Amino acid sequence: MGGHGGDPEAEGHGLLGYIIGIKGKWEGKMKILEVEHVTKSFRKKKVIDGISFSVGEGKVVGFVGPNGAGKTTTLKLVTNILIPDSGSIHIAGFNILKEREKALANVAGVIENPALYMELSGYDNLRFIQRAYGKSKSDMEQVIEMIGLGHAMRQKTGRYSLGMKQRLGLGMALLADPKFLILDEPTNGLDASGIIELRALICRKAKEGTTVLLSSHILSELYLLATDYIIIHKGHVIEELSHTDLEAKCRKYIQIQSDNLPKCSTVLEKELGISDYRIMDDHTMRVYEFVDKPQKISYVFMDHGIVVSGLSVSEQTIEEYFLSVTEGGWNNEPAKD
Repeated sequence: MGGHGGDPEAEGHGLLGYIIGIKGKWEGKMKILEVEHVTKSFRKKKVIDGISFSVGEGKVVGFVGPNGAGKTTTLKLVTNILIPDSGSIHIAGFNILKEREKALANVAGVIENPALYMELSGYDNLRFIQRAYGKSKSDMEQVIEMIGLGHAMRQKTGRYSLGMKQRLGLGMALLADPKFLILDEPTNGLDASGIIELRALICRKAKEGTTVLLSSHILSELYLLATDYIIIHKGHVIEELSHTDLEAKCRKYIQIQSDNLPKCSTVLEKELGISDYRIMDDHTMRVYEFVDKPQKISYVFMDHGIVVSGLSVSEQTIEEYFLSVTEGGWNNEPAKD
């Protein structure tokens, strides 16, 4: 996806500073997407269970959840590939069922596998979008440069690798120049340089005012780009939070290893008034208070004869936070859901 100019790594990191720095400019703007009480069942199994969430105009929103959480199904509902059993979906203020053409005129994206004509060349696939959306040849050439497929545009897309298909699908979505861009696992098939270039491309579109809804299983990648997050699990939206909120939740803690954690918790509560702690599945304790004074905890334990095999200050990662709110139901492999 070459030809973007500048340092893509720097652009990727710079996006959050840019977006958060002008947050005030978005106050009062419309919601580009509003999902209200939407349900969807397959063969009497409820896959999406009354979800409601919204996406503010100009945001880059990470849509995250374990495999099978309902991410792809939700994105298909939002783009009218699937019809909800109940509830409503509005894009740019238009009801997607009652005002389908007006709603979908504002959105483009790549969900699961890009919808390509395999018997046509990459160039002809893009040409189809160019004509459908009334774009110029110059616009098309610019997109080809962005996605870095100039060398393969005359080849049939059936011969493309997964990564090349992903690039072409992204190019088709970008050529439509939507207000609202939806990308479902866009890094599938991309190598490291391709992921960096994709990051820079999303950064550029966000700076131009495009709203992006980005589903990915690579949480560290979302962390570099997203201004906000929507967490879905078992067909329910369980949390919506900003990047600033997430940073606050991924906070420092004191990790304690001991053979007598119940006594540790009792002593911490009675002697230091500590209530913000968790006993972990690996038989350690995380204390979220006194993180700047771990020696006080150590001294209290010694005074009460508690043997501690480990006491250190650590910081919760983004992966650990998402695991904690989705009951540990996470793995790092992309899958249909």
